[in-house]
Amino acid sequence: MTPKQASDVHKARALCGEHGVLFALDDVARAARQDELPVLWVDPGRSLGLCQRLEPDGPLWFVQPGCLLGELEAAGMTAFAELPCHITVASWLADRCLCDWPAGETFRSGVVQASVLLDDGVVVNLGPFGERNRKPLDGARLQRLIPALFQLSAESAARDCRGEVAWPARYRLDALSPAAGHTVNLAHLILGHGGDLGWLEWVVIDERLAMPLAERPYEQRFSVSRADDAGLAAQAGELDMRMKALFDPESRFPHPGQDL
Repeated sequence: MTPKQASDVHKARALCGEHGVLFALDDVARAARQDELPVLWVDPGRSLGLCQRLEPDGPLWFVQPGCLLGELEAAGMTAFAELPCHITVASWLADRCLCDWPAGETFRSGVVQASVLLDDGVVVNLGPFGERNRKPLDGARLQRLIPALFQLSAESAARDCRGEVAWPARYRLDALSPAAGHTVNLAHLILGHGGDLGWLEWVVIDERLAMPLAERPYEQRFSVSRADDAGLAAQAGELDMRMKALFDPESRFPHPGQDL
């Protein structure tokens, strides 16, 4: 399926939920096979490919999921110069390897706000969170989700994982424990989400903040063996399982255990 407008995605998600069909992003570079359930593969498409400044000459860009990374580079965002120019923003933000910033340094993505469609059809707006950003959490779903994620991030499994330079879990719960000098941004929870947590409707990227990944050979970026190598398989697995359950309790999106 290739939507022509955002409402097409909402209708498709509702039908998938009604008929027990997985709703899956179609252009994830490392997408797993889905053999057990029927799947609707959704390509963001060019109709949802807008990329424009929020204000003339301002640093903030409104970007839809079908925008290509090459278009971001052409717009002047040099952080994207070494990334595959032909993949979409949706694919970039779902790819765990391409979003493999060091633990606590998710701010390097440049993402400052994100709108995400969740499993139950609720759209949540994720952005800066903390003393300097007092915008209330809109909606009952977000008011339950975010405190539960903070509680999870305070538990021993998260603390153990946070001690690693390379974040060992699939989902970036370390976004809630940023490096010194940086504040929490809830939008960073969707970095490298694999298409498992929700559907990205749009993001806002600050061109001043976006940075290339630290120089690290591609083969050393995220893999499912990283947690094993660090002796943290149980901790990382617990975080992934519980974070997935909080975002997608009805398992409307692919399960992370199906990664290649």
